[in-house]
Amino acid sequence: MPHSAPPAAETQSAERPDDIDNTKRNRLVISLLLVSAFVVILNETIMSVALQSLTVDLGITVSAGQWLTTAFMLTMAVVIPVTGFLLQRFHTRPVFMAAMSLFSLGTLVSALAPGFEALLVGRIIQASGTAIMMPLLMTTVMTLVPPASRGRTMGNIAIVISVAPAIGPTVSGLILSVLDWRWLFWLVLPIAVGALVLGATRIQNVTTPRRLPIDVLSVILSALAFGGIIYGLSQFGEAAEGGGPVPPWLPLVVGGVALVLFVLRQRSLQRADRALLDLRTFKSRTFTISILVISVSMMALFGTIILLPLYVQNVLGLSPVVAGLLLFPGGLTMGLLGPVVGRIYDKRGPRVLVVPGAILVSLVFWGLTMLSETTPFLMVMVAHVFLSIGLALMFTPLLTSALGSVRPQLYSHGSAIVGTVQQLAGAAGTALFISVMTIQATALLDDGVSEVAAEAGGIQAAFFCGAIVFMFAVVAAFFIRKPVDAPVDAAEAPVDAAEAPVDGAGVPAVH
Repeated sequence: MPHSAPPAAETQSAERPDDIDNTKRNRLVISLLLVSAFVVILNETIMSVALQSLTVDLGITVSAGQWLTTAFMLTMAVVIPVTGFLLQRFHTRPVFMAAMSLFSLGTLVSALAPGFEALLVGRIIQASGTAIMMPLLMTTVMTLVPPASRGRTMGNIAIVISVAPAIGPTVSGLILSVLDWRWLFWLVLPIAVGALVLGATRIQNVTTPRRLPIDVLSVILSALAFGGIIYGLSQFGEAAEGGGPVPPWLPLVVGGVALVLFVLRQRSLQRADRALLDLRTFKSRTFTISILVISVSMMALFGTIILLPLYVQNVLGLSPVVAGLLLFPGGLTMGLLGPVVGRIYDKRGPRVLVVPGAILVSLVFWGLTMLSETTPFLMVMVAHVFLSIGLALMFTPLLTSALGSVRPQLYSHGSAIVGTVQQLAGAAGTALFISVMTIQATALLDDGVSEVAAEAGGIQAAFFCGAIVFMFAVVAAFFIRKPVDAPVDAAEAPVDAAEAPVDGAGVPAVH
């Protein structure tokens, strides 16, 4: 039976870009964005191993030093929700140049910082550029890459999101073993400036902006909501140790109330298509479930990045350099698997990847609950490698399924939501793991247990709590579906009407 000719609009869309020049342009744009995003995201965790050097050199406390990471996360949480608006309002090139200019300036300020205050300002400026880069990358990929091959490109994005934070401590440890902490910034600066110059000369505009007024009240509510929640979560560790400038419940309450008001405001504004962060993305069941699993997975990633180096240094008594190297094989494995997982996703869909990945991560977490003072270092490294394999199997299909299940007009908002959730989940994972570890270790010390044994017991308790939480991700993984706008097996076809593509009249399209 002969096939009917596809509608003209579909044919035109399928043929774009219709020449080699456009294809080369798109590849260049995505490649530049990927490299730039990797460099900026790497800096989110690069300070973790440097705290000891900073406390001595700058004469600050460990709690004050933690602000170099906390302020970075706070700034990301405040700026990322605004990027949904920025990516609709401005062209690709100026947004990229603004992001890399801010990051380069922040890097220079940090490298030249005479004291802690200037270094903190530099980190905040760095974070402002970083916050713009990830949503810009994801939105550009969703706009330029056809659905049938998004998995491979999203595999590269998964490398940026998951590998860059994981190897940040490794890079930091290696640099600090031979150089001063300022070289953490001096070595990054020429790469950032090079990306800025190359982007300014080679990146072309690939999106069509539209004039939109910004809602100032939404920006204020967003800053209070996400900033308050991140700050409150970050204070749990200090509160567990008996310190902290304010009780963590106070910013959490302020953030929670502001979040409710922010959601109500966005629901009102999105009727006129003026929302700062359009929440209609959550009408897609696949997007919602994917975001849930991404949240739990990011909690696992960031919690592990924090706990394992602490365990290696404080329990096994190894050096910070060795602690940083612990995470490198896992980070490398995750990076190598990214494109492979993407190709499998394009052929087989998400479930064949996400379900085994979630089960593997869960098993590793239960295994980490048995860490003790005598656990061999090699066994810890192998456990982290298997954890990284599991997360690698999850991140690419989750990101691709989440963003592929929303309408193209909402790509920028979906990307901003993914970035915001990443920061919230990272802060929540860090707060949960550190708080549980500190509370249990303190209780064991009060019972007369040695300091090393108490630390090991605290880390066991933290991983046990993480293993319980990750069980929710295992259950949710079975409900991940591949969006219908890409090739999919009949057994995996989603049944949500909300996820069906629509034609120009708003009627679900029949394929």
